[in-house]
Amino acid sequence: MSVLTVVLALFTALSNASASVLQRRAATDQAEGGRGIRQAVRWLAQVLRRPHWLAGTGLLALSTVLQASALAVGSLSVVQPLLASELLFTLMVGSVVFHRRPDRRTWLAFAALAAGLALFLGAAAPSAGRTTAVAGRWLVTGTAVLCAVVVLIVAALPVTGSPRAVLLGLASAVSFAATAALMKEVVGQLGQGVDVVVTHWPLYAGIAAGTVAFLLLQSAFRAGSLSASQPALTLGDAVTSVALGWVLFEERIALGVRVLPEVVGVALIGAGSVGLASALAAGGAWDTAPVRRNGPGPGAQEPTPQRS
Repeated sequence: MSVLTVVLALFTALSNASASVLQRRAATDQAEGGRGIRQAVRWLAQVLRRPHWLAGTGLLALSTVLQASALAVGSLSVVQPLLASELLFTLMVGSVVFHRRPDRRTWLAFAALAAGLALFLGAAAPSAGRTTAVAGRWLVTGTAVLCAVVVLIVAALPVTGSPRAVLLGLASAVSFAATAALMKEVVGQLGQGVDVVVTHWPLYAGIAAGTVAFLLLQSAFRAGSLSASQPALTLGDAVTSVALGWVLFEERIALGVRVLPEVVGVALIGAGSVGLASALAAGGAWDTAPVRRNGPGPGAQEPTPQRS
């Protein structure tokens, strides 16, 4: 686990977090406008023109470059779990954008998540694995990933609010993990020449998976707050990526006596994520557009009281 891999992964997480906050800001600036496919398309067409959304899109493009660079020098099982730090950066950036200061409970959740991430990666010490996937494993693995995404989307259809945001966040997480695995495959093929990359399917499958992940992410933002979608997104991505790294690229994590600190690390990550989401929810509408002194702006949402 090189320092360069860690630095690139952390910058990727920061860029992703900033993009999430800015695009959520664009979503809260735009009035909902009803339900249904036509209303959703109209809402998306309007939000695409928002400066916050455009800035977030630019940061997503930057994070793609940073992530590809990290995957070129490190393993999927290291890079993607480090992206769980996105949750920390999300609240830090969000506290500036939405003018909400984290409380003591939130900082404790920060500490738990950061400590758990460091403990897990330090104990697991993921191996580098292969630069490209084992031949013949993409078909079965890709089918399993596709089925998981479809099941999550179908499960999200009849529900609303936070449950819908969580399910769509998970579907987006699985799609992003698959995109990262395909990105690693493409980066691994670069050593064989650009002509090999452009004439083989992983590049185009990665673009398709990334597009699906992006659309699901927008749907998760529209369905509910960051406190619901972001933990599902970051943790789901990390867990799925470790599994894909194991199956496709033969990346291994240390077991034996190291299982106990790994389990403790995962528990801390989970506790920190749940605590962070709870802290955000307890603060009211944390990620709504700030109210101006002369009243809310066009399309801005008033804070919604929390149920007791």
